Amino acid sequence: MHDTITPQETMLLRAEIELLMKERQALLKVSGAAASLIAELRSGDLPPAAVEAAELLAGSINALPEETLQDALNSINAQIHEG
Repeated sequence: MHDTITPQETMLLRAEIELLMKERQALLKVSGAAASLIAELRSGDLPPAAVEAAELLAGSINALPEETLQDALNSINAQIHEG
């Protein structure tokens, strides 16, 4: 194994990082939209079959680090108002 990175390896790493950043932005938008939707829902208004999915989604959103959730909401220009 060599200790130096070739220009081709550098280019491949840059391309991979750019791809990962684009994927992150897409996932942030999905997460932000989901968080915004969940914040507006009332479980009593959902069909019984949808409650489990909504709870799973809410749990996944709540498990996100606060900074990531804020990035997700910022990606869709939304805020969740507690109250």
